[in-house]
Amino acid sequence: MARTAREVLEDAAREPAPGADDNPVVPLIARGGAPRAVLAALALEQHHVIAADLISYRHLATRAAGSGSPAAAAFFAALADGEETALCLLGPFAAACGLDEAAVRAHEPALACQAYPACTAMLALGAEPADVVVALSVNFATWGGFCREVARALRSRYGFPDEAYGFFDLFARPDPEGEARALAAVEEGLADGRLTERLAWRYGRLLQGYEAMFWRGVGEARPDA
Repeated sequence: MARTAREVLEDAAREPAPGADDNPVVPLIARGGAPRAVLAALALEQHHVIAADLISYRHLATRAAGSGSPAAAAFFAALADGEETALCLLGPFAAACGLDEAAVRAHEPALACQAYPACTAMLALGAEPADVVVALSVNFATWGGFCREVARALRSRYGFPDEAYGFFDLFARPDPEGEARALAAVEEGLADGRLTERLAWRYGRLLQGYEAMFWRGVGEARPDA
């Protein structure tokens, strides 16, 4: 019996996600124990991640559209729109961390924190878009969970203004429309024979590992803030 898109995504999601041992920063933030410098590093590094991923998603949308995969193109176009929104929402969080625009522009990104968008860029250039849909969908669930914890902690433990939560709330909230677009893109990839689960899982494993590396890099960073 042919595999369904939901089966593919559910099986991929069963891969182990980074835990507390891989990401000590989110539990630290959740306890209210993260110094302001760590929160500032999170804002600074995310500025580079989001800006880079925006370019990658646009390129993937263009590639998918050009190869006759409209559902995948719609998936990546929506991701690009979301990254534009995220960049706007990141500013108030950075300001709450004591960062102005000059500090954001002057920041030199940490190598560990930028491995994730570098991998996304690599996939944007050469991977089959349907495989990337699966890989990203798996990691988005992990990232969304981290964002929920950070948003909750910022509200309850750090006294940040309301506008500082928007960036994390954007990724933390359920996204049924995004899930529907992912299912359509995977179904399209299965129907036209372009989806290779072995490669999709490989890409997902890499992204999950680089996600954990990002958070470790944030924990090690000490920007002047």
